[in-house]
Amino acid sequence: MATYDVELSRKGPGLMLRDITRDDPQVVAITQVVTHLRPDVLFLQGVDYDADLLGAKALRDQFGKGGLYYPHVFALPPNTGIPTGLDMNGDGRLHTPADAQGYGKFRGASGMVVLSRWPFGDARDFSTLLWRELPEATLPEVNGQPFPSEEAQDIQRLSSKGHWVLPVQHPVKLVTLFLFAAGPPVFDGPEDQNGLRNADEIRLWTHLMNGKLGPMPEPPFVLMGGANLDPEKGEGQHAAIQALLNDPRLQDPLAQAGPTVDWREPTPGDLRVDYVLPGIDLKVTDAGEFWPKPDEPAYELLAKKDIKASRHHMVWVDIDF
Repeated sequence: MATYDVELSRKGPGLMLRDITRDDPQVVAITQVVTHLRPDVLFLQGVDYDADLLGAKALRDQFGKGGLYYPHVFALPPNTGIPTGLDMNGDGRLHTPADAQGYGKFRGASGMVVLSRWPFGDARDFSTLLWRELPEATLPEVNGQPFPSEEAQDIQRLSSKGHWVLPVQHPVKLVTLFLFAAGPPVFDGPEDQNGLRNADEIRLWTHLMNGKLGPMPEPPFVLMGGANLDPEKGEGQHAAIQALLNDPRLQDPLAQAGPTVDWREPTPGDLRVDYVLPGIDLKVTDAGEFWPKPDEPAYELLAKKDIKASRHHMVWVDIDF
């Protein structure tokens, strides 16, 4: 199983699909990485959503040209670009990308998709959960008043993009995926609106496992996606991701691993922000992040003509059922 933020989102609807069908160099590079590693279940972020999943299926078909075909494709509408009509970030303006439920220039921007060799069961979608409805939510304030306003907090969803609970019907055993892509804990002010939201997006999984968001799915399960938060470096509420990584119900096969994204310019540089965390009852046989060194043959998959597949690198875990 693997998670991979491919950063394929474009500036408007339909543009990602256009680039995929034109064999855009970034698409070619992403295809090379995916078909090199060949995960059985692949969770992608940074893929623009459309109602008929034309973009996701076109990307799937690109992988098929490399001999890797996924019969099953799953995606739900992300919160990105959903208009609110309110000033959601306190900058005094309306109808900007930051005033949507999740930052986005259009509905469906930078969404999530799952590709699988095996069929899916019925999904649970927590993407519409209001931030203030999360148990023990920490909402931003300025001088003791809700930020940016009480009206904004009344409609603000927690998920920047989405939180899904998705069963995969593996032939040996059904395994449930906990999937998400949290927003960045930066680009805000002293109220730390984005930092607090990012932390609560991560904490949602602890509340789910504690039974505070309805029935907890039966194990086994695997939590994976983009937390947008390093346990130690960069900005953000580091305690949130540290608590998740230390949860006794999860195992972190890459606890001693390095970064998963190279945000070199500007700062903060290389950070670990992408995770695959299997439940403690699963047998992990191998794990890694695809970040080949310049002297390794696979390095050319990331560096041909200076075109990178993504600043993020695929994180994967092998599980033996």
